[in-house]
Amino acid sequence: MSSDNRYGNPPRRYTIEVSGGNPPNYPKELTRQRNRWWAKGADIVNKNIICLWYDHDAEAAARFYSETFPDSSVKAVNRAPSDYPGGKAGDVLTVDFVVVGIPCMGLNGGPTFKHNEAFSFQIATDNQAETDRYWNAIVGNGGQESQCGWCKDKWGISWQITPRVLTDAMAAGGEVAKRAFNAMMPMKKINVAAIEAAVRG
Repeated sequence: MSSDNRYGNPPRRYTIEVSGGNPPNYPKELTRQRNRWWAKGADIVNKNIICLWYDHDAEAAARFYSETFPDSSVKAVNRAPSDYPGGKAGDVLTVDFVVVGIPCMGLNGGPTFKHNEAFSFQIATDNQAETDRYWNAIVGNGGQESQCGWCKDKWGISWQITPRVLTDAMAAGGEVAKRAFNAMMPMKKINVAAIEAAVRG
């Protein structure tokens, strides 16, 4: 997310520093660079990040996510130092970004591999307005609707835009979960009022 933080969410840090500092024989120049980044408050050391494969437009995707979701930002754009099978020296190779607090890396690897619904981001929403905002942003930017709160962005990444009232109802179990589940099944974008009515019975 840009520094104006339009949703009013407090900034959060999701970085985990490697225990014990740098590995043995870690290059001194990289150590100095890392220290400079840390001095600036950069989140650069993560034990685990999500790597997403894009054809050639990882930067465009990352910037769209940072403009659409709270607690999201583009951290770094890294260019290829030499030619590679999917591009040439100087092309954007990887993009470090954060989506709703989750650290990710976009890799411009060419058209070989495609995304599918086996991986998705699930975004919890608090009301219909928030649900509409994310859903409409994704679908309206070249994405497509699917079923039960699922949609897909123009780069093929799947998103579940899921109101908390639905997940809470499913967690409640019993007849409440059954009614909420049955109400959800014919929906594309989730209708919060309809789920709330199903919960009440």
